[in-house]
Amino acid sequence: MTKEKDGKSKAPAACENAQSAPENPESVQTGGEELSEKIKELQTKAEELEAQKKQEHELLLRTAAEYDNYRKRTSDEMSRKRADGKAEAVEKFLTVADSIKMALSVADDENDPVHKGIKLIAKQLSDTLAALGVTEIPTDIPFDPNLHNAVMHAEDETKGEGEIVEVFAAGYRMGDRVLRHSMVKVAN
Repeated sequence: MTKEKDGKSKAPAACENAQSAPENPESVQTGGEELSEKIKELQTKAEELEAQKKQEHELLLRTAAEYDNYRKRTSDEMSRKRADGKAEAVEKFLTVADSIKMALSVADDENDPVHKGIKLIAKQLSDTLAALGVTEIPTDIPFDPNLHNAVMHAEDETKGEGEIVEVFAAGYRMGDRVLRHSMVKVAN
C-alpha cells in the first residue's frame, strides 16, 4: 500500500473495485446453467458423432468383406471357366487319339514309313496331352463306375467279378475331372 500526503494509506484500485462490486448470485447461477446446458449439448453431439463414426466404420468393414468375397468368387469362377474351356478343347482331340491308335493297330509292317510316321504322331499327341495334365484312365484295376462305362458283360470263370475283360475305348481324365469314361467289357 502507498501512503498519501495526509498519511492515509491508499488501497489499490482493483481491490476497491472488487470489494465495491455487488455480487449478483442470479447472474452467476444463470451463467452456470447456460454453461451446463452447453456442455450437455456438446456431449450429446459428441455421442451422436461417435455413433455415426461407428456405423460408418462397420459399413466400411462390411463393404471391404463383400469386395473380398466378390474378388474370390470371380477368381474361382475364372479358374473354373478356364478349366472347362481347356477340358472342352482336349475332349475334341480324344477322337483323334482313338483314330491314331486304331491306325497303329491296323498297320502290320513296323518298317513301313507310314507306320513310323503314325507312331511319331501318336507320340507327339501323347506328349501334348500329358503336358496338359491329361492321363489315360487305367483299366488294370477293378471296374469303377466313376471311371469306367460297362457297355458289355461277360460270363468268364477265369476272371473275378467286376474285373475288366476288354477295353473298347480308352478313357481320359484331367486331374480329378473325367473327360471321357473308359468303355469296357466287365466280367460277372
